Amino acid sequence: MEMGAEGDMDKASVEHLYCCGAVTELLKFGPRDLRRTSAKLLFLVIPGNPGVVGFYKTFMQTLYQSFGRRYPVWAVSHAGHCNPPDAMDMVEDSYVTESRGVFGLQGQIDHKLSFLQQHVPRDTRLVLIGHSIGCYIILDMMRKDPGLKVLKSVLLFPTIERMAATPHFRVPGHESNAMYMGGQEMRMVLERDNATIRHNLNKLVFYYGATDHWCPVQYYHDIKKDFPTGDIRLCESGLRHAFVLDAGKRMADMVTEWLQSDLKDL
Repeated sequence: MEMGAEGDMDKASVEHLYCCGAVTELLKFGPRDLRRTSAKLLFLVIPGNPGVVGFYKTFMQTLYQSFGRRYPVWAVSHAGHCNPPDAMDMVEDSYVTESRGVFGLQGQIDHKLSFLQQHVPRDTRLVLIGHSIGCYIILDMMRKDPGLKVLKSVLLFPTIERMAATPHFRVPGHESNAMYMGGQEMRMVLERDNATIRHNLNKLVFYYGATDHWCPVQYYHDIKKDFPTGDIRLCESGLRHAFVLDAGKRMADMVTEWLQSDLKDL
């Protein structure tokens, strides 16, 4: 392969579409349409809040390159967590978005399931990568749709319990949709979903921060005690909760190492 062609492959494509009636931004490395490719596995990143996919570009590009460009790596924004292009409005159908509560936490979970249903063939194997509230979303996706062909879910700096009790409580983001979702997180993310974790333990990797004010180290010790055989890790690299701002490549290198054995036989 010529260097120029390889460089083109490493460029991300950005798309905007309506999902559940709300504008949604996609960031994609590799094939843009899974129905026109032989790819049988997709890496899908579910972001934190605000759910802006551009923050994950370095992280995603590193993953794509690390696995030899064999697997597409996509990220899907949260509904309404992006600036729509000139030809699109924030909302395509206000009745749909309001009736389905798409901008709330449960609505965002259904939004991700709808995206998969509409754009990812059902037999595609999935590596789901969640960050912060994206980890809560992934666990609930796995609970609601146990038929998803999840090979592994990697949960980075997971906010999956007792959010309102964290020492640095604040509503993230500056735009109204992010703040609305953040307020719901504080009310709804209470108890850890141990039943879903237990049922899927061999598919889950947890990575807790050592100085994460959104998810104190005590939460790591608690889940480690409850699931002693789980793949539950504590950061030893000094990464912060918002790792995407300055350590996307380092985080992707670690995730690559964790997944090598799971992907080697595909």
